[in-house]
Amino acid sequence: MILFSAVVRSLFAIIFSCLMLIGTSAQAQAPLKSWPTQAIRIVVTFTPGGAPDILARILAESWQQSLGVPVLVENRPGYGGNIGAELVARSEPDGYTLLIGTVGIHTINGALYEKMSFDPVKDFTPISFLASTPNVLVVNKQLGVNNLHELIELAKSKPNQLTFGSSGIGTSLHMSGELLKEMTGIQIRHIPYKGRAQSLPDLISGRISMLFDNLSSSLPLIKAGEIQALGVTTLKRSHAAPEIPTLAEQGLTGFEATSWFCLMAPANLSPAVQKQLNILTRQTLNKPEVKNKLLASGLDPAPGSPQELGKLIQSESNKWGRVIYRSGAKLE
Repeated sequence: MILFSAVVRSLFAIIFSCLMLIGTSAQAQAPLKSWPTQAIRIVVTFTPGGAPDILARILAESWQQSLGVPVLVENRPGYGGNIGAELVARSEPDGYTLLIGTVGIHTINGALYEKMSFDPVKDFTPISFLASTPNVLVVNKQLGVNNLHELIELAKSKPNQLTFGSSGIGTSLHMSGELLKEMTGIQIRHIPYKGRAQSLPDLISGRISMLFDNLSSSLPLIKAGEIQALGVTTLKRSHAAPEIPTLAEQGLTGFEATSWFCLMAPANLSPAVQKQLNILTRQTLNKPEVKNKLLASGLDPAPGSPQELGKLIQSESNKWGRVIYRSGAKLE
């Protein structure tokens, strides 16, 4: 009887421990009682339709269903992403104003702009990495080039006559062009736009010669035959378009420039809200239907911890700082 009672007590102890663990896990996944109680705003620093906008709207749709409050996407393009980023940096750190951060805002602009009204690192609380996408070099079909070698030869025969567009000064798309100039010695003029909505029509019409764009944005036009893709800017081909070679395999060994996106909040956000936002982001981007949708469009989702995001920002800042220093590019 004594042995039987001891066994029963042990079983109850085990069951109680399991229930406590389940309760703790459920508590970690549940929204905080004090947040959210009002609408959440996600600021996108580019025009609608591009990768940052796609990611923001996926998060907004998922969160609105799970949190029961409105989640709004607000597009604030311009000034290399600085306009929208400053808006978020100056907002209350209460979890109701968030930013789709970019490699440009958080690792390039600090070195590129001589004067900034906010600190792209210190004025933000990292939440999570979201996704990355290769950049792709696309040209107007009437340009008459079919690969990188032919483009370089044409550019060298016409110094400063060819132009390359990007979705803004200081973006990874702009830096892709600067890296191309540095590694090939060609002279091409940069034409910045506020977003892809303005740049792609100008490429198709021939107002600009070439364009660096996110693969996820240009892929439909490439597949439709409206523009010519010469190469992606990652070291490996994209699974979304394996037929497009990399620039590295066409002779630019080591050429790598990836556009990536993250979720940021104003500095001094409470750790509890930061943790809850990280959990919500991971839950959304790990849904099979969301992952498949993003992968099919050329975006590779990879949500992670705030600490991992901080390390990436530091590493990328060092890389692009060196490129900007060597290029001599500086802006007021």
